[in-house]
Amino acid sequence: MPHKSGYINIIGNPNAGKSTLMNALVGEKISIITSKVQTTRHRILGIVNGDEFQMIFSDTPGIITKPAYKMHEIMNSFVETAMIDADIILFIIDIQDKSDFKDILPKLQHALVPVFILLNKIDLSTQPEVEEMIKHWQALVPAATIIPMSALLGFNIEAVMSRIVDLLPESPPYFPKDELTDKSMRFFVAEIIREKILLNYKQEIPYAVEVAVESYEEGEKLTRIRAIIYTARESQKAIILGHHGAAIKKTGTMARIDIEEFIGKKVYLEIAVKVNKDWRDDETALKRFGYEA
Repeated sequence: MPHKSGYINIIGNPNAGKSTLMNALVGEKISIITSKVQTTRHRILGIVNGDEFQMIFSDTPGIITKPAYKMHEIMNSFVETAMIDADIILFIIDIQDKSDFKDILPKLQHALVPVFILLNKIDLSTQPEVEEMIKHWQALVPAATIIPMSALLGFNIEAVMSRIVDLLPESPPYFPKDELTDKSMRFFVAEIIREKILLNYKQEIPYAVEVAVESYEEGEKLTRIRAIIYTARESQKAIILGHHGAAIKKTGTMARIDIEEFIGKKVYLEIAVKVNKDWRDDETALKRFGYEA
C-alpha cells in the first residue's frame, strides 16, 4: 500500500479553539491554550505518524481583521502561507460565532484542496442550533466536509482523523517518523512562560510582551534555563515584576512546573525582564523573535 503524507492547516478566528484542536489531533500539548485571543503567534507544526501515513498539522495565529502592529501583519501572513501550501484545510469556528467571515470565505469557496469546516463547541449548543449551522455552512461552501465537534471533549476527533487519512495525497514522509514537531525545545519553553503571562496578567500586558530563551544548558539531572521577558514599556516591566517581585516569582514557578513535566527533568529557571521599546513594530526585534513573513 503506498505511503501518504500531507500538510493539514488549521485556520480560524481567535477563540475558535484552534490550539485545543491541534493538541487533540496530535495527542500532545504543543500549542499553548488560554481563553484570551491571540494566544497563538507563530505557525506551529505537529506531526502524527502511522505505518502508512504522516499527517503534518499546522496551527496558525487567529485571523486579525484589523492589524494594529507590524507583528499582526506578519501573523496574518502565516495564515496566508498556510492556505497556499495546504493539502487539506481545516477551518474551525465557534458554533456560536455569527461573523460573516468575508475575508476568508472566498478562499474556502475557491480552494483547490479538500476543505473541512469544523463546528466547534457543540457541547454548548442545542441540537437544532447545530443542525441549522450545518445547513448554513453547507450552503456557503458546498464542496466542504462539515463536521460538528468538541475539541475540548474530544468528540468527533476520530472522525476528523479518519477522513483526513482518506484524503491525504500519496507521498513519502516529509519528516523523520520519530519527530513530533518542527519547533525547538527553546521555543516551547518560551511558549510555556508566555502562557503563564497570559494567565496571570490582565489587559494589555500579555499582548505587549515577548519571551526569548537566552540559554538552555542540559545537564544529566538538571536543565538550567535563562529566559528574558521583553516588554514594550517601563511601566509594563514594573507590572510584570510585581510588588517585591511577587508576580514574576509566581509566573516563574508555574512555568518551571510545566517545563519540568514537558522535558521530564528537573529545571532551574531564571527569568529576567527587559524593555525593548515598541518591539511589535520593530522589524529587527520581530525577526529576532521569529516573526518573519
